[in-house]
Amino acid sequence: QVKPVESGGGLVQAGGSLSVSCAASGRTFSNYAMGWFRQAPGKERQFVAAIKSTGNNTYYADSVKGRFTISRDNAKNTVYLQMNSLKPEDTAVYYCAASPTQLLWLLKFPTRYDYWGQGTQVTVSS
Repeated sequence: QVKPVESGGGLVQAGGSLSVSCAASGRTFSNYAMGWFRQAPGKERQFVAAIKSTGNNTYYADSVKGRFTISRDNAKNTVYLQMNSLKPEDTAVYYCAASPTQLLWLLKFPTRYDYWGQGTQVTVSS
């Protein structure tokens, strides 16, 4: 079992950078692929990025590709999302989640994740 807890959200101006982290308790963190999703008010939860358990493979939504970078440190049970060139449309609550699935193309679906964090707010001002 894994319990993710996000941190690092905040307010940033458009064009700026922000990094969010997700620390996951549990001794099996390295067995899980990890993903980041986001949800803006009145909108559905949207896939952002995912990383396989070994950290060797990553997958991004087209809307963030080239601007966001997902990484993980299994020794620290932590996954990171570095966000650069932020836009107002990136404003949302960002959620971290853990999945036993190792197929990258399936990791864009929220239903593939067993454990979710409580979310952290990211606000990008114009």
